[in-house]
Amino acid sequence: MILDLLNLISGVIDMPWWGYVVTTLILTHITIASITIYLHRHSAHRALELHPIPSHFFRFWLWLTTGMVTKQWTAVHRKHHAKCETGDDPHSPVTFGIKKVLLEGSELYRKEAKNPETLKRYGYGTPDDWMERNVYSKHSAKGVALMLIINVILFGPIGITIWAVQMMWAPIFAAGIINGVGHYWGYRNFQAEDASRNVLPWGILIGGEELHNNHHAYATSARLSNKWYEFDIGWLYIRILEMMGLATVKKTAPKLRIEKGKTQCDLDTLQAVISHRYEVLAKYTTSLKETFAKEMVHLKEAAVQYNVDKPTLRRWILADSKTLQEHEREKLSQVLSNAKTLDKVYTMRNELAEIWQRSTASTDELVKQLEDWCRRAEESGIEVLRNFSQRLRCYA
Repeated sequence: MILDLLNLISGVIDMPWWGYVVTTLILTHITIASITIYLHRHSAHRALELHPIPSHFFRFWLWLTTGMVTKQWTAVHRKHHAKCETGDDPHSPVTFGIKKVLLEGSELYRKEAKNPETLKRYGYGTPDDWMERNVYSKHSAKGVALMLIINVILFGPIGITIWAVQMMWAPIFAAGIINGVGHYWGYRNFQAEDASRNVLPWGILIGGEELHNNHHAYATSARLSNKWYEFDIGWLYIRILEMMGLATVKKTAPKLRIEKGKTQCDLDTLQAVISHRYEVLAKYTTSLKETFAKEMVHLKEAAVQYNVDKPTLRRWILADSKTLQEHEREKLSQVLSNAKTLDKVYTMRNELAEIWQRSTASTDELVKQLEDWCRRAEESGIEVLRNFSQRLRCYA
């Protein structure tokens, strides 16, 4: 009897210290995979359909390890995309500050999850079966309590520590790092209309969510990796599920096709430019950086005159003009008037972006406007504009 009691206290499973570490990492990784595959790509964006078996497993596992309700998470995330970087964004570091999102990201999520208007407007299409109504939603806190009991039975007192790490994993990495760092620091493949960044090119620790800028450029894509050097482990799991007949991918980011030798803009060019508009702007911004470096010598005196330092000026030039305050746009215009080449490149970027924003124009009119933009770029006498335009004509 004493031995039985000791075995109960020590847990059913006995492992060396590193075994507990590995077990914890595996358990938390399953949670992250459940969030990115089920909550994010399946429920929020409908990028893939899941068979009832993995779908219900993910729901059950998230109930055990996070207590998150599918409808709440889906609604909050959809609102984040709809209101990104505005005052209505539930968790943007642009409005709340990076420190608050990093340290209090889960609190921001819980606050928005209680907003009935958010749930009604953005929580459509989520599970509403008996289990959801009577277990997962009604008793969301009981799942994590059950997980604690299971951990203690399996691992003994160390199970409490494993449980604590499980409880902290999603708030820190999903609510904090992705929602915070993913909109604050990193690199950008696409000039999306927000501050999204790719934290790392290898999406492993957070299931592929590290590739956050890629996601905001193509929100309905089931694959978050885009460049050859990027790796999305969540996509790997989805492909395995698909091969097993347990998932169906509905959409992935389109691949840009180049038809060398094209000299005229046509409907294919227009459609390609619109589909890849964030990539187009990103490539244009690269050209803008080169021009900025060359023209900086002409801007020094003007920048000093209008009390604008070089980092601020560079940020204004590379940013979407709509994100700047009125006084910032005025100062930028005054400074750029002293550098004709940079001013021309900057102005033509805004004109290019306006082409796909003209929703009332017919496709024929948009093709003509795109052709006119390319003609003016090539006649500008500015090499970076001419090279960019000639490549743009080859889009298909």
